Amino acid sequence: MQSTPPSKANPAPVNKAGAPAAADSWSLDEHWQDLVMALADQFTESVSNLQGQLDQLLAKGRITKLEHRALNAPAERIKLAGVSAQQIHRFYGGRIRQSHEKVNMADLVEGVLQERKQELGILGIALRRKLKPVEVLIDPTVAHTFANAVLDWGLPFGNRIDMRLDLNNWPQHARLQMRVANDGAPPSSSTSSDSLSWMLIRQIAAAAGGIEVDRDVTADGVNFTAMFTRTVVQAVDGISAVDLSDEHSSMFKSLSGTYVLTISPSLQIRADVRDALREIGISSDSVVDFSQARMPNLIVVDSEIKDDDFDQFRDDLLREVFEFPFVEISPDDSSFDMSGFGEFSMAKVGRGNIREALGTAVMFELAKMM
Repeated sequence: MQSTPPSKANPAPVNKAGAPAAADSWSLDEHWQDLVMALADQFTESVSNLQGQLDQLLAKGRITKLEHRALNAPAERIKLAGVSAQQIHRFYGGRIRQSHEKVNMADLVEGVLQERKQELGILGIALRRKLKPVEVLIDPTVAHTFANAVLDWGLPFGNRIDMRLDLNNWPQHARLQMRVANDGAPPSSSTSSDSLSWMLIRQIAAAAGGIEVDRDVTADGVNFTAMFTRTVVQAVDGISAVDLSDEHSSMFKSLSGTYVLTISPSLQIRADVRDALREIGISSDSVVDFSQARMPNLIVVDSEIKDDDFDQFRDDLLREVFEFPFVEISPDDSSFDMSGFGEFSMAKVGRGNIREALGTAVMFELAKMM
């Protein structure tokens, strides 16, 4: 019997030029997601092992708590980069299964801030917040990740953070705002507004839907705003008007202890404002310029001194509080304009209209702060 020669593997198909066929070609452009994921996995796994070793050294007394903290801080930053990259990849690839529920965003944001309270204290971050209860249709886990990403993005830009959650006047969407101030000490040149945390914020907004984000980077810090379009609006929408006809209304009772400051070089304006506020049961004081001013609940300011000094005074004040009410005394005797709901909006009352209209304006401005 004639033996059959051993079979040989079929040679790889070649094109006319003798090069490997297109099926065997490889390009990094097609595998960048795999690269990102591999790097992220390496980061998180390696840093977790490193932190475990640091914890053991601390437990054995081989390093001090201060040394442990100094070594753990950069490790946490590397771990955050890895976790953020993992999350960006999952959201981008649609690997996050979402279940939209009614979520009280005030409770959720407060929970995130409490979880990270110790971390913020170690970093020397001063935190202020004003969170009004607003419900949003969103996946709770996604909302939690989003709130953490917002905080992570803002942390490198300053040492004072103001968080605010309220209901935007129109459209009626839940509004999350964060202001980070650096007290005149600009962040490191390596700090980027387009960091991994910002990419995660944008990817969550795109994947979750119903979230519109905006930011503003200035020399003093950063401002961030997120609008949640899937807001559950209650039957009572908030303040649309203030009824002053009932002298025993709850609004009057809630203003007990309120202190208003009037700033004007005019003795007559200061006296008229004092008398108008006295009629609605609000105590007040007056000074002639900004250098004499101290922190009140509301400021009445004469329009004649709204100059560069006023702008500086207000900027300094808004660094201390997230929002602050002002009422301007206008030279137009009959003017009377309520403020909007923007941060820099200001009510106006004419000089000849103080006794009739100032009380209403002050009540409205203070009610917005409640």
